[in-house]
Amino acid sequence: MPVAIRRRKVIAALGGAAVWPLAARAQQSLTPVIGFLNGQSSTTSAHLVAAFQQGLSEVGYVEGRNLAIEYRWAEGQTDRLPGLAADLVRRSVAVISTGGSPISSLAAKAATSTIPVVFVFGGDPVKSGLVASLSHPGGNVTGVNQLSNVLEEKRFGLLHELIPTADLIGVLVNPSSPYAESQTNEVQAAARKIGQRIVLLNAGSERDFDAAFAAIVKQRASGLIVASDPFFNNRRDQLVALATRYSVPASYSQREYAVAGGLMSYGTSITDAYRLAGVYTGQILKGSKPADLPVVRPTKFELIINLKTAKALGLTIPPGILAIADEVIE
Repeated sequence: MPVAIRRRKVIAALGGAAVWPLAARAQQSLTPVIGFLNGQSSTTSAHLVAAFQQGLSEVGYVEGRNLAIEYRWAEGQTDRLPGLAADLVRRSVAVISTGGSPISSLAAKAATSTIPVVFVFGGDPVKSGLVASLSHPGGNVTGVNQLSNVLEEKRFGLLHELIPTADLIGVLVNPSSPYAESQTNEVQAAARKIGQRIVLLNAGSERDFDAAFAAIVKQRASGLIVASDPFFNNRRDQLVALATRYSVPASYSQREYAVAGGLMSYGTSITDAYRLAGVYTGQILKGSKPADLPVVRPTKFELIINLKTAKALGLTIPPGILAIADEVIE
């Protein structure tokens, strides 16, 4: 066989062998990569990731099949969020989904004006400067407005209905939260309406928890409202354990507290918020523009009662509260 023919056959054989890896790499490079930026911990947020992935799957995206996700967790250290957001921008992800802290959304917006950002946000996204309006967000940011920071009055009313003879109710607030003042004002206004005395307790670090609960016991408060805050949410097991140890009936902002043994919770469904964020992320990957996707506000609010905890505290849940509860844990 002539040398030239043999050489062509060898080159053809090598070329054929090389085409498949190249094709595989090309296919892999076409797989979109998104960023998941969260102020909380992966160990306490697995159910939120699952809900986000469910939303993505509803639009046709499945992690590991036709989508890759870069996860960035601040582990409750919100000062890390700007750096984590900048890292995702350097990696040129297609979309950044944020949650777990208002700072995660603000950090992502500050880090990029071109990469779409989809938030789960508990405060007011307009006043915070995330979007121009709820119906027409404008720019590169949209998402789900969870409303978790404006429900303290409702939680206060439910706890008062549960323990109507309470002389004093404690309110635990994170003074470092950007919403601490508004939350405090809301509860104070609600207390004045019904003539209920309250005591404000600050906890900006884990070191403050024991002192706050000791103050509750010392002042003989009959109940406790734990304000909605990512710092508290990331330490829900610790807070529930302290309320159990000191036998304090407590009201929380998320279902996860009641599941962990807390007495009651009232708020929007956080898992549904993350599912909706997944849906929006998938729609953007398919070509939708954040500016054209109105900010979603929840329509479902959940009241969860832990009947086992109520019995342990010697409390009888009024029939009126049981009748409107979305879930009763026994």
